[in-house]
This record gives sequence, C-alpha cells and structure tokens, in this order.
Amino acid sequence: MQKLIRNLNYIWNKFRSDRKLFWDELEEQLVAGDISIDTVARILEKVKKKSYSENINNPEKIKSLIREQVVEILEINGDNKLNVSPVSPTVFLIVGVNGSGKTTSVAKLANLFKDDGKKILLSAADTYRAAAAEQLQHYADKLGLDIVCHQKFSDPGAVVYDSIEKAQANGIDLVIIDTAGRMQTSHNLMEELKKIKKVITGRINRNADEILLVVDSTTGQNAKNQAEIFNNSLNLTGIILTKTDSTSKGGIILTIKNDLNIPVKMFTDGEKLKDICYFDPAKFADSLFS
Repeated sequence: MQKLIRNLNYIWNKFRSDRKLFWDELEEQLVAGDISIDTVARILEKVKKKSYSENINNPEKIKSLIREQVVEILEINGDNKLNVSPVSPTVFLIVGVNGSGKTTSVAKLANLFKDDGKKILLSAADTYRAAAAEQLQHYADKLGLDIVCHQKFSDPGAVVYDSIEKAQANGIDLVIIDTAGRMQTSHNLMEELKKIKKVITGRINRNADEILLVVDSTTGQNAKNQAEIFNNSLNLTGIILTKTDSTSKGGIILTIKNDLNIPVKMFTDGEKLKDICYFDPAKFADSLFS
C-alpha cells in the first residue's frame, strides 16, 4: 500500500515561509489519498490546533499528529472484532460488487475459522454469476468443508434457508454466505439481499451476526458510494478491505468510517487463503506514514 503522504518534508521546506500554503498542499495530498473533504477537514482542524498551540515546527511531529487522528477515527465507537454468537450457528452474510474479491474473502474467512477449530458450512447464494457456485465449491473441496448449492438461477433465499437448516441439524459452528454481486445501484440486487437477511432472521431468531461488505481498496471514492447504498439496505456491521497489497492509497476506509461509521474488521493482502487478518488501526496508520 502506498504511503498516504509521500513528500511531507518537501512541501514543508517549500512552504515553511507560508504556513497557509503548507496546510493547503497537505490538504490536497490527503484528498488525493481518497479521503473525503469532510474527513480531511476533521483531521487538519485538530492537527492545526495542536501544532499552533504547541508551536510545532517539525514535519515529522506533524505527521505523527496526523497519524494520531487517523487512529482516533478508526477506533471511535468501533469494535473491530467479528461477532461470534454464543448460540450456534453463527451466520456471516458477505456482500459486495463483482470483482471486489467477495468469494475469495469467503474462503479466507472459512480457512481462518477452520484453523481455529470451528465447523464451517459454506452457502452458495450467488446463483446468477457464471461459475460462482463452482468457484465456491472449489474452495470447499480445497478446505474440506461442506457446502450448500442449488441449481443456477434458483432462489438465493432458498439456498440460505437450506444452509441454516443443515447447519442446525449438524452442529455447525459458522455459516458463511456468499451472495450475488451486481452493481450496488441494482434495485433487484438490494431487494434480493433484504430477502436473504429476512430469511436469516426467521431461521435463527436474530439478525445475521455479521453483514460484511467486501471493498476493493483500489476503487477509491466509489467505495464510499458502495458502502452507503449497501448500508442503507442492510445495516452493515463491518468492512473487509481487499487488495491492500496493491498500490492503493487506502484512505477511503477513513472516509467510510468517519462519514458512515462502519468499522473495518478484516483486510486481505495476498492471494493465498491465509492472507487475511483482523484489522488493526494502529498498524494501518503505521503503514500509511512510516
């Protein structure tokens, strides 16, 4: 992942005779890092106040202040851990647009919990995309996990119903549901996901324990639009940030957390099934500013 601010010392030396120009240039770099104007304003307001009150004239100290604000935003009102129900089965609903790494994230989550000794069932509720069920079946075979699939174009809600029924009958700890991923602006997709959510609630007498949106870190500001639309329909519980090993700047997750208050819970940084980790705000900030 690229550093969010690459040339802080350069712009400091260039504009140290004019502090306003320094702050303006710094604001531009933060916005270029896929952080919204509102989020940048929040960060710089606090950084400016502290730098002026303490007469800070060192770019490294200013960078440290920005890092502190990044961590503060990502930690506010947020528990970054995944919710596991005391009553089995725990149910994770995974959503997102095609190409974001959704099905791969399902497999990585399954592998993570399998390594923790949990009994996992995969639910192939994407019955529309060509080879979607086959892709999930491949991961199930690779991991030695059970899976529920129906015929192509069958009702996704029925797949989820059968998945939870099977999990309840066989002592499964965790059901992970893969879903269709057409563009988030698709009304039919959102209605389909709402139906799936309702089926889950009807079967386990509570909401899904996690409703996780998979976000491709390279999509920039469009990721906020995705999060906003999915959240309005489903009340997301968290984000899985994918492709963080790319050249993405990563600032979009600050925007999603600050503007929508959706926590980042997991991130992936490679193609192997083990390449998934719980999100750590402090480590993320270090990767941006180290």
